[in-house]
Amino acid sequence: MISLDQVTVSFGGFDLLKEITLIVSQRDRLGLVGKNGAGKTTILRLFTGEMAPSGGTVSVPSGIRLGYLPQQLNCPDTTTVFHEAERAYEEVLLLEKEIRNINIEIAARTDYETDDYHRLCQALAEKNDRYEILDGRNREARIEQTLVGLGFERTDFERRTSEFSGGWRMRIELAKILLQSPDVLMLDEPTNHLDIESIQWLEDYLKEFKGAVVLISHDRTFLDRVTLRTVEITLGRLADYQVPYSEFLKLRAERRQQQLAAYSNQQKMIADTEKFIERFRYKATKSVQVQSRIKQLAKIERIEIDEIDGSTIHIKFPPAPHSGTIVVEAEDVSKSYGSLQVLNKVQLTIHRGEKVAFVGRNGEGKTTMARIIMGELDHEGHCRTGHAVKIGYYAQNQADLLDPERTVFETVDYVAVGEIRSKMRDILGAFLFSGDDVDKKVSVLSGGERARLALACMLLEPRNLLVLDEPTNHLDLRSKQVLKEALLKFTGTLIVVSHDRDFLDGLVGKIYEFRHKQIKEYPGDIFEFLKKKKISTLREIEKKESSSRGNDTVKTISDNKQRYEEKKELERQKRKIQLRITRAEEKIEELEKRIQVIEAFLADPVSMADNTGEDPFLEYEQLKAELEVAMSEWEEAHEELLNQDT
Repeated sequence: MISLDQVTVSFGGFDLLKEITLIVSQRDRLGLVGKNGAGKTTILRLFTGEMAPSGGTVSVPSGIRLGYLPQQLNCPDTTTVFHEAERAYEEVLLLEKEIRNINIEIAARTDYETDDYHRLCQALAEKNDRYEILDGRNREARIEQTLVGLGFERTDFERRTSEFSGGWRMRIELAKILLQSPDVLMLDEPTNHLDIESIQWLEDYLKEFKGAVVLISHDRTFLDRVTLRTVEITLGRLADYQVPYSEFLKLRAERRQQQLAAYSNQQKMIADTEKFIERFRYKATKSVQVQSRIKQLAKIERIEIDEIDGSTIHIKFPPAPHSGTIVVEAEDVSKSYGSLQVLNKVQLTIHRGEKVAFVGRNGEGKTTMARIIMGELDHEGHCRTGHAVKIGYYAQNQADLLDPERTVFETVDYVAVGEIRSKMRDILGAFLFSGDDVDKKVSVLSGGERARLALACMLLEPRNLLVLDEPTNHLDLRSKQVLKEALLKFTGTLIVVSHDRDFLDGLVGKIYEFRHKQIKEYPGDIFEFLKKKKISTLREIEKKESSSRGNDTVKTISDNKQRYEEKKELERQKRKIQLRITRAEEKIEELEKRIQVIEAFLADPVSMADNTGEDPFLEYEQLKAELEVAMSEWEEAHEELLNQDT
């Protein structure tokens, strides 16, 4: 379908990609993996045409539609969530306008037997067929389904996009791309801005998606559940495995072992042959055998071992100072942002040495609670940290908070105090900043490099409570595993806000779920939590809990569901009425313009005298009649809208 053939990408004298070849076929489920900076995003940008190769050929056949979600993008803030998502249907909206205009023109024509009239009818039929192919009639339902799946409430649909954070605006862009149903869907770290529930919805969507998927992700569980093929980029080369990520790891290890064994055997054979040649080179009786061995050596196809980029970060948290038994205690904590209440009288107690996770949908209060623990937010109720607690905090946007004008070394130098200053270069080296890298400005670092630098700053002082808010965003799979292993060895207390199920698995022993302004505690790790609830998505929690209650509760839930469905239907009807009003207004404007033209014609005696065509008075009366109908439709729709509101 789309392909790269012997493509090289060079920056100065450095080859990022070296004569790589990659074919993406229809229905492919391909995961691109590799360390930060290996060239994964570059491959996607080659396909979209945002970047040109230094050598080789990029092939994207005409007619192939690409849907590309980059890691970072500037989202427009000029309309509502629903209307922004509706921009995915630009062709459908244009077709609706064209069909409407053709219908108006046909209604005004009387030359039913002319070729021009038949061409108009043919154009209308073709546009109607195209409209049906694009499923234009179901666009509102699809928009609603996609937005809800990505975590939006229906009450969010009419909110301005400017009211949402960058992560939520990224979801709107993802919704638009999914709604366009491209032939090839290319997603660069789509889970960075999604909660667990939305990630699971996206997994299900991608499994049913009819086109090809090319995915860059550092979420191992997400890769395993979506992809069927893994392409690793290392040292500018590609290694292609027709298996999901976990299977790829096993096959790569087996392949390398086989290569090492074959290489070792070949090297022994070569050494023995060379020894024989050297020993009998000058013996006439062995000359035939020596020549034969020399020819044999020349014909040997030397076994090569796949190069592997072994560079990795090294994290070791300093020993945690002793703290009190109770590390964090919250009593009746409430927090509101204006009229929006996020937490309502929540209780929370975390003991020394515990490793816990905060999970739940975005906007349910996880980061808010972390910031309250840090003492950064005013709130109602009481939240205290225990005796001698020293907190290390990694904010969700920690990497973005670094001063872009400082160098890597200056960033660490600004934070470091005391004896640790003598070890700053060692710490930076452990996070893969060495040589000239330490003199780079933060502004030129990649997302992964900034995340590593922010983590390095955390190691400059011993802490006994680490509060980490989405620490794995922008970290490659290897770096995430190293961080996880370091946290497992950390002797203090850990609170981690994360949607990365593989990262949480085996790391935490307790889950705090944030939902409906409350916190609920679950012993065990993330997969035990999901298993205990017997769910495949967190959305089903309420359904499972409600099914175990009495008849009164069931009746209440049934009533709530009925009210919810009624509200949903009411909102749908409102949108339909508003669409009718818009169409009526457009039709009225069009008719009034045509009437003005005819009135000017009728008022000009010269034009009237020269007229040899159709009767302008008849056309004028027809347009006036159509205008009256359009005005009636507009008034009727407005009245219906007023009745809906009351």
